[in-house]
Amino acid sequence: MGTTGGKRTLVCGGRIVDSVASGIRRADNFKEMQTMEENVRDDAAFRDTLVEKLRQVKAEVGKVIVGQEQIIEQVLMAIATGGHCLMMGVPGLAKTLLVSTFSKVLDLTFKRIQFTPDLLPSDITGSDIISEQPDGSRRFVFMEGPIFANMVLADEINRTPPKTQAALLEAMQEHKVTVGRASYALPEPFFVLATQNPIEQEGTYNLPEAQQDRFMFFLNVVYPERAEEIEVMRRTTGNVSAKLEIVLHAKDLLDLQRFVRDVSCPDHVYEYAVRIARMSRLDRGAEGKDAVPDFVRRYVQWGAGPRAGQYLILGAKARAFMDGRPHISEADIRAVAHPVLRHRIIVNFNAEADGVTSASIIDRILESVS
Repeated sequence: MGTTGGKRTLVCGGRIVDSVASGIRRADNFKEMQTMEENVRDDAAFRDTLVEKLRQVKAEVGKVIVGQEQIIEQVLMAIATGGHCLMMGVPGLAKTLLVSTFSKVLDLTFKRIQFTPDLLPSDITGSDIISEQPDGSRRFVFMEGPIFANMVLADEINRTPPKTQAALLEAMQEHKVTVGRASYALPEPFFVLATQNPIEQEGTYNLPEAQQDRFMFFLNVVYPERAEEIEVMRRTTGNVSAKLEIVLHAKDLLDLQRFVRDVSCPDHVYEYAVRIARMSRLDRGAEGKDAVPDFVRRYVQWGAGPRAGQYLILGAKARAFMDGRPHISEADIRAVAHPVLRHRIIVNFNAEADGVTSASIIDRILESVS
């Protein structure tokens, strides 16, 4: 033991270890813990702010869209998880207006693509064009298509052939497009909201199952109630138009998606979601054919894949976050089961003959899963 510059030191193996260093390290650790606690408090405050902002988003959208509260909430849930939506409804139910209103309230770039039989993939993704340079030379320059936006409305997506529909596949899954040998990243956040018309099926092309599976939700947009329809006429036949306020921005939505994924999910809820998805399948793997319910064996041609379970959990997390809850429950899974599974359970001819739909299959699955 000795002194160095008035400080107590320990001599060990010819090296002098400053006894003050351990105190400095403890102080640094304490500061790090304080910083972590402050960050946790800041995250909690920001999380509460986002929950309130989401309520404001629904209120702003409600200034333009009359009724359709469930559709508005489900679209917002998809946005909060970075998912895509497929909406089915007859003309005049404000599907296009709903999407454009969301883009305004969330301050996102918005593009609308009207799908037609003669639409080409390059009309969506963009293409290389010859551009003349100031020095007189020419070279190929990529001209971005309408897919390069934060929010893309694919209007009447079933009006165009599968080759063009497939142009959306890479964009929806990878958030990029490939033209020739080059790949181009899409702006973040990126959402596709597609619409289908259930009438006038002549000249339409059903979406391939692989593409349907990439949509998080399938939403049925229904007719408004009597009082809502009167309010629609009152709002749309005068000179007064709603003034929308921007509530969130693109960066806020990226933070929102991160916070939604941080919502806790107990193990028994994971198990519950898996049981729901697997019960819709004819192939149960090691569980054997005896595990397949009779109504599934009779009416289902193809069941839900692994994405169904993923979207059940993500949808439940978004629902819990929007309610201000830190964890999800089985009730949240049941609440999102229909929009998640509706387009993933394909019924067979027996079901069509007996008037059984995928919705009724989902109801029976939810009744059967305990």
